[in-house]
Amino acid sequence: MTGEPAMTECGERTTGTAVPLGEGGRTDSATETFVAHRNLLFTVAYEMLGSAADAEDVLQETWLRWAGVDLDTVGDRRAYLVRITTRQALSRLRTLGRRRESYVGPWLPEPLLTTPDVSEDVELADSVSMAMLLVLETLHPTERAVFVLREVFDLGYDEIADAVGKSPAAVRQIAHRARSHVAARRPRDVVTPAETRDALQAFQRAVETGDLQGLLDVLAPDVVLLTDGGGLKRAVPRPVAGACKVARLLAAGVVKFGAGVSVEPVQVNGWPGLLLRIDGEIDGVLAMRVETGLVTGLYFVRNPEKLSHVERETVLSR
Repeated sequence: MTGEPAMTECGERTTGTAVPLGEGGRTDSATETFVAHRNLLFTVAYEMLGSAADAEDVLQETWLRWAGVDLDTVGDRRAYLVRITTRQALSRLRTLGRRRESYVGPWLPEPLLTTPDVSEDVELADSVSMAMLLVLETLHPTERAVFVLREVFDLGYDEIADAVGKSPAAVRQIAHRARSHVAARRPRDVVTPAETRDALQAFQRAVETGDLQGLLDVLAPDVVLLTDGGGLKRAVPRPVAGACKVARLLAAGVVKFGAGVSVEPVQVNGWPGLLLRIDGEIDGVLAMRVETGLVTGLYFVRNPEKLSHVERETVLSR
C-alpha cells in the first residue's frame, strides 16, 4: 500500500505502508516497534527487489506476520523484523525473476526521489544507485540478500543465516562469492555527488539546448543508454552504446518534443538526476553513472507504473 509518508511524533517521515492503530488510536508495542524500523525495512526490501511498489507489499506482509508474534519471545525486535522482511523479499524476488523474463525491452529499477540525507551517507547512496541495483540484479536471490544484509546493513553472519535459512559458514561463503561478483562489475572510481552533479549540469545544458557537441564532451566514448518503457511508453528496445549514437538519439528527442520539454534536477536514488516533464506532465526520470568526470551510463525510466515514487521524496535508512 502506498500513499503520502506518515509522520512520527518526532516529525520524521516514513514510507507509506498502512499500519493499524490500537484501541483509542494509541499504538501498541508491536506497532511502535514496526513504525520505528519501517524506513529501514523498506530500504532492505527495496535493495533486494529494485521495486518500491513490491517493497511496500513486502512491508505489508511483514506487518501482518509481525502483528501475530508473541513479543515476549523476541529478544532483538529489529533483527526479527529484518528476518521477516528478508524472507518475504526473497520469496517475492524469485517470483519477480520469472516475471522479468517476459518484460518488454530493458528492465530498470523503479527510481526513487530521495531525501538529501541519503546522498550524505555515501555507502547508502552507492547501494541504492541505479547502477548498483542493476549489478545486484545479476546475483542469485540468496546472494543478493546476503550481500545487502552484510555489506550495506552490516548484519552479523549469524543474523543473516537466520534470515536466509543457511548456516553461518555457508553465509560466509555466499558473502565472499557475492562480494567478488559485485566488485568485478561496480564502478572502480570513487565518485562524489559533487562530481556527478557537475557532469549532470553539463549534460543538462547540452540536452536543453540540443547541443550535440556539448553532449559528446560529457559522454564517455563507451557510454551506454538504457531506456525502460515497459511496453507502455515508447522506448529504445535495446541498449544503445557509444557516445555518437547516444548523443544523436538524445538531441533528436529534444528536437521532437521542442519547447514542451522541461528538465528539473532532483536526487534520484541518492545521486543527482533529472526529472523530465512534457507539457507539465512527468514523462520520465534519468539517472546516470559517472566515472572520471564523464557519463558512462544513462538510465531513463519512462514506464508510468514505475514513476509513482518520483512525485514525493522517499526516506531511506540503515
